Amino acid sequence: MKAFKIVLAFLVCNSSFLNAQDLKPEYQKFIAKFILEVKNNDKEAVSERFKFPFKREYQIPLVKDKQDFVKRYDQIFDKALIEKITKSDPAKDWSEVGWRGIMLNRGDLWIDTDGKIISINHQSEEELKLKNSLIASQKKNVYTSLSNFKEPVAVIETSKFRIRIDDLGNENYRYASWSLNQKMTDKPDLVIENGIFHADGTGENHHYEFKKGNFRYECHFIVLGEKGSAPAMLIVYQSEKEILSQDAKIVSR
Repeated sequence: MKAFKIVLAFLVCNSSFLNAQDLKPEYQKFIAKFILEVKNNDKEAVSERFKFPFKREYQIPLVKDKQDFVKRYDQIFDKALIEKITKSDPAKDWSEVGWRGIMLNRGDLWIDTDGKIISINHQSEEELKLKNSLIASQKKNVYTSLSNFKEPVAVIETSKFRIRIDDLGNENYRYASWSLNQKMTDKPDLVIENGIFHADGTGENHHYEFKKGNFRYECHFIVLGEKGSAPAMLIVYQSEKEILSQDAKIVSR
């Protein structure tokens, strides 16, 4: 899963992940309560641990509200995830990772210190089928030569350009751009493959780097930034000199 890979990249690069702390007794109490809620199939109680809308893997729709969560509960909490949770020991299988919160095993599920679920990095077979179906549908809505991607990463728009980033597999990312008056079914103005993912610090900010000749294109995603800062940015360098910098909005991710 792309989202899990991004989170894992930050955690592996940070020593607090490698030195995850044993869970404090007060945290073990609400983890034990959560385990019991899942064991009892108490969807209402589990739903109270979420802040909505709740993000799922890209392509899969957000969980809009409590009603939507209860409806999709079995899709998210499948047999495999339920087993991981219900068979877990709060003292042994859950650990605190600094300000990031509390994780189950190696990050299958994250809860904050108030008992709210931050993210679920497990993906059920049903969600995987839905995701693959949505990706197949999306492949029909891009220029023919671009339909060979493994997973879409993001579509961003600056004041002048529409940029699409796709994962081609094996850590190979592709950049394709159009002017805003074009559609993604049109032939792109620029295509660059062999892009690289970079984690920026420990706050989940990250960027993708693409090189073509003496030009370097960077698409930055700002997860933690200053108030009012754009969620994304395009920066272009020529011979290591910055020649363009434009804020961008995230159209899909």
